[in-house]
Amino acid sequence: MARYFHSVTLDREKCKGCTNCIKRCPTEAIRVRDGKARIFEERCIDCGECIRACPNHAKSALTDTLERLGDFEYTIALPAPSYFGQFRRTTTPEAVLGALLAVGFDDVFEVAAAASVVSYVVRTYIKEREYARPLISSACPAVVRLIQVRFPSLLDHIIPVESPMEAAAVLAKRRAAAKTGLPLSKIGAFFISPCAAKVTAVKQPVGRHRSSVDGVLSMSEMYGLAVRHLKDRPPERGLQISAASGIRWGRSGGENAEVGTGERLAVDGIHNVITVLTEVEKGRLSDVDYLEAQACVGGCIGGPLVPENPYVARANIKAMADMVADKPFPFTEEEFRSFYESDFMFLEKVIEPRPVMQLDDDVAKAMMKVQQMEKTLAELPNLDCGSCGSPTCRALAEDIVRGLAYETDCVFKLRERVRDLAAEMKELAEKVPPSMEQPSQNDEPGGSSADIAAEGAGGA
Repeated sequence: MARYFHSVTLDREKCKGCTNCIKRCPTEAIRVRDGKARIFEERCIDCGECIRACPNHAKSALTDTLERLGDFEYTIALPAPSYFGQFRRTTTPEAVLGALLAVGFDDVFEVAAAASVVSYVVRTYIKEREYARPLISSACPAVVRLIQVRFPSLLDHIIPVESPMEAAAVLAKRRAAAKTGLPLSKIGAFFISPCAAKVTAVKQPVGRHRSSVDGVLSMSEMYGLAVRHLKDRPPERGLQISAASGIRWGRSGGENAEVGTGERLAVDGIHNVITVLTEVEKGRLSDVDYLEAQACVGGCIGGPLVPENPYVARANIKAMADMVADKPFPFTEEEFRSFYESDFMFLEKVIEPRPVMQLDDDVAKAMMKVQQMEKTLAELPNLDCGSCGSPTCRALAEDIVRGLAYETDCVFKLRERVRDLAAEMKELAEKVPPSMEQPSQNDEPGGSSADIAAEGAGGA
């Protein structure tokens, strides 16, 4: 089994074994064993649902620190569109970006600007190419990994276009290299992320050999540092280049709005995404051209690494976008077209499935295990209480077939077994071996008088 990098980590010392996380995980990647949660790394998609669900803060996301900036001669901050939603509606985009320079970056490049490039590429792709309907956005890495794990038949539906994060890193480095004369290797691009999934997308990318992003910083931590510097320096003209439509990518529906062509559908929230992908798998959404799917409720503004309430952030993004409503797109039509014709805007590799849900590599053995699983499931109460440490009764049945659990891990089956054992013990306790039976009052030593009489008659 291949090893996977994961941004989501578990602190076993903080874990109380409460089972909240196992019920929220969309790929059933968590079990509670010996009073502690355990993450099956091959199933985890780093969506961050467990980070939200854990009341004990035992789950967290690994991100880079600002110390990494020292590894490069020239550093660029890549704030996600959702980053604008963390600031008050009276704050200007220029002030938000200027504060990042005050934190220690040499330059800043909005991912929102690259989002407009991605929108153009997607729009042109829909108009000019043949594809399986609906095309599914590749922007959310948690959704891409969800499809790898749970919906491998839909991998051909993922549009082979780079995410705004990756596109921003390439464009920002090219601009910095032209400006400074430095080689790309000495220029560091750092993404300010709202979620754990994008950390994993950088450390272990899907669809490309190596990420163009050099580090990923937590949006909560960066906001805490940047907000102190909002008034430290006057806003710089020309620092903010993105159009309003690019900023709106930070919330659900923003991507579809800027793509602006064909029949489009937007869904947010990982469990809602699963529902829609199930419909796609059944062929019920073939009339849709493009599916915007985001793992976090509300879009990236609802990520597990954002400090602001997503509903407040949505209003903030609207206000920020309205401030730059008259701003033109950051690139000309000729530049947009050249990006579409460039290799860097498309995935380098085919996205492969992660067949972790199959019970066995051998089809015949897998079918036998399915039958065993269904038989075991029929014996379970199907209450999905999670007390056994597995998220559902079906998951427990699968664990039993895989040899990872026992039927008596189910508290109801355990009680049933104890009740049967108690009844059997009671029955056994009431039984006495013949050699230990007590004689009745009519019994005499050597036998009863009737038996003796019978023996005498027989002798005559």
